[in-house]
Amino acid sequence: MVDWVQIQGSLTAISAGSRTNVWGVNSAGNIYRYSGNDGSPWAQVSGGLTDIGAAADGTVWGVNSNGNIYRYSGDRGSTNWTQISGGLTRISAGSRTNVWGVNSAGNIYRYSGNDGSPWAQVSGGLTDIGAAADGTAWGVNSNGNIYRYSGDRGSTNWTQISGALTRISAGSRTNVWGVNSAGNIYRYSGNDADPWIRIPGALTDIGAAADGTVWGVNSNGNIYRYIGDGQG
Repeated sequence: MVDWVQIQGSLTAISAGSRTNVWGVNSAGNIYRYSGNDGSPWAQVSGGLTDIGAAADGTVWGVNSNGNIYRYSGDRGSTNWTQISGGLTRISAGSRTNVWGVNSAGNIYRYSGNDGSPWAQVSGGLTDIGAAADGTAWGVNSNGNIYRYSGDRGSTNWTQISGALTRISAGSRTNVWGVNSAGNIYRYSGNDADPWIRIPGALTDIGAAADGTVWGVNSNGNIYRYIGDGQG
């Protein structure tokens, strides 16, 4: 994987909010936060999650194997995670206010900003979702179809974009990445008519950040950071 540098450790899911806010979970549900030092890259954080979403502003959300939803609060008090009502299987955080998730039935939810009534359902059906710092959201469904959220721009909530992916991550309107069922990696071109540029390598999950940072994990749990455009 010429465009990627391997970082020691083992993870099954990963999310990058920025160069310094990278989180992941492993097959046992253990949670790790990137230390900023490739020599000793991961600091374990207490708790157990199956998916995690890290945002550019430091916000982190996660879900566990029971679908319980948590927001990281370890930077604000003695409790690392605050449970938020609801049930989700995948979650993505672009910022403190742009948090999206999907449940086991494929229903789509957007965080309301109010923990007392946290989730507003959005029409459609997805299996994975990526929320960006600038409000952008992308998703994929069980057939691999790709959609970009357009509910803030018109009457149609989702605009289908050609291609097929199983995982997707949006750092910003222009930094969108995904992987397909074969592990092939794609980067959004910025042109809906020819939307995907294939990037060498093979991954099963990917995390794209607002600042251009991209991390991924493969089927063996190996962890990689993208360096193809000169990033370190």
